[in-house]
Amino acid sequence: MAPQVVRWRRHLHQHPEVAFHEVDTSRFIADTLAHVPGLVITRPTPTSVVAELRGARPGPTIAVRADIDALPIHEENEHAYRSTRAGAMHACGHDGHTAIVLGLATVLAQHVAQLPGTVRFIFQHAEELSPGGAESLVQLGVMDGVRQVIGLHLWAPMPVGRIGILAGPAMAAPDNFQCTITGKGGHAAIPHACVDPIAIGAQVVTALQQVVTRTVDPLDPIVLSVTQFIAGSAFNVIPNSAYLAGTVRTFEPTLRDSVPATMERVIRGIAEAFGATVAFHYERGYRPVVNDRALAERLHQVVARTFGADTLVDLRPTMGGEDFSAYQQRAPGVFAFVGAGNVETGIVHPHHHPRFDVDERALDVGLRYLTAATIDLLSDA
Repeated sequence: MAPQVVRWRRHLHQHPEVAFHEVDTSRFIADTLAHVPGLVITRPTPTSVVAELRGARPGPTIAVRADIDALPIHEENEHAYRSTRAGAMHACGHDGHTAIVLGLATVLAQHVAQLPGTVRFIFQHAEELSPGGAESLVQLGVMDGVRQVIGLHLWAPMPVGRIGILAGPAMAAPDNFQCTITGKGGHAAIPHACVDPIAIGAQVVTALQQVVTRTVDPLDPIVLSVTQFIAGSAFNVIPNSAYLAGTVRTFEPTLRDSVPATMERVIRGIAEAFGATVAFHYERGYRPVVNDRALAERLHQVVARTFGADTLVDLRPTMGGEDFSAYQQRAPGVFAFVGAGNVETGIVHPHHHPRFDVDERALDVGLRYLTAATIDLLSDA
């Protein structure tokens, strides 16, 4: 299947669609699966696809998830299969995830007479944009009756040929915030007659770092990043307002609950001290991805048997977020990382970079891993 999986991945890479707009992508997936005998295909939403393969004998239902959306990034790569759609790019590997699970469905369907149980393949829309597609699919019943759920992420920071499976916390909860500081605009040469939202905003950016360093236990992981600071339109005008936005990443539920109030108190304190007002909005994103420990240990053994124990990498959790966590609320789940980087060939750019790419040998590794994992979990019949 390796050459076909590569062809699928390249087709998807050339035709990216961003979150909630995966019309052609989902049609391609459904049309491809329609040629696989034995699959029952449904479309729970207009841009997602679910296919179910029922084995010849009774057994558990195992779910395998792939995300299918691209990012609003203009690709800067020059390879023949680069994006043909300006402003959209598969810059995170979802094209590879989709191709791998298409390959998995094809492989397992060829051996359905030997399989117990049921495999449910979930091709999920809108992983990249909150509120995401996973939560809506769960509410629509895609996890009903599922005993275990697995998925993977092609991982550029890790060399091709390696696999990482964390037991416990794996990815953080990605929340975001927005803040508008309203002061009093005027002439930049007469600052004393103004309330300068830029000067206040600069102090807010600095002070927010102390939320991390001085109000949070150093042993609790947290990231607080201000990623937008928008204000002003002319060199000689102090604007009336400044807009700040960013992200907060945490694992611990109690810390996640307490951070917004602390942030708002700090921001309002600074702004009010200089006569400005604040509009603060905090939005909770996905839950943290927490891998089931027993299932993770079992999949460690699957990797060791399939590839050799030296394939496993001892990963640390990442502060990136993933809505795979929605599926883990309904069944034990494990989200694995499959190495896709290659320094020697220049595949070194990080996820969400306009020159992101993967070593396509990782597609075969991912397919072999998911095949072995699914067959192992079905053996609990």
